[in-house]
Amino acid sequence: MQIRKITVKPQFNTKMSIRTLALAAALALGGNAFAVPEAQFQPAFEQFMRATSGDERATAKAADAFTALLKLEPSNPVLMAYAGAATSMKATTTWLPWKKMSYADDGMAMLDKALALLGPAHDAVLQNNMPAVLEVRFVASNTFLAVPGFMNRSARGAKLLNDVLVSPLFASSPLSFRADVWLAASRLAVKEKRVDDARKYLNNVIQANAPQAEAARAQLKALAS
Repeated sequence: MQIRKITVKPQFNTKMSIRTLALAAALALGGNAFAVPEAQFQPAFEQFMRATSGDERATAKAADAFTALLKLEPSNPVLMAYAGAATSMKATTTWLPWKKMSYADDGMAMLDKALALLGPAHDAVLQNNMPAVLEVRFVASNTFLAVPGFMNRSARGAKLLNDVLVSPLFASSPLSFRADVWLAASRLAVKEKRVDDARKYLNNVIQANAPQAEAARAQLKALAS
């Protein structure tokens, strides 16, 4: 009798294979996969920080710098958030009403997209030695809380700020970032007449001996007067 060798070919569930590959791709793209080099990120970030301190000339530079970086990594939510925030700040640099609205609308759209891009992989550090999810939400929160009330962004800004505060990632984030978040939470608490909460956040900054401790002491003193 001739024995026929039977080769059993593995059977694949096509849909399952596609889902598995998609998951593997998503995991592979986690962490720093979409990061631009810090040597490129930091100059743009420095311009952004100057803009938030009131330097109008830095505002356009920050917007241009982050928009250029975003072209290199269009799926990077951190770059998109900073580009959106800087673009919205350009509304303060013009007297033309139509330009103000154009900058604000374009910036808000980019921030919305940055938030929509966030997924589990963005719990990892992406840029600036920061978990991407915290950085994007905080940048968006600050911007939403700063725009005029008629844009109806303040409630979402407050929610995003709270999301950062209660995140399990917050306690291990850089101290200077935590202090910025506490200061922002204090400002919002003062605005909402939650003075005890404002004091709590300011005391957090002081007790942590953050670089912003002196500013927190001055604000705490102002609250007492």
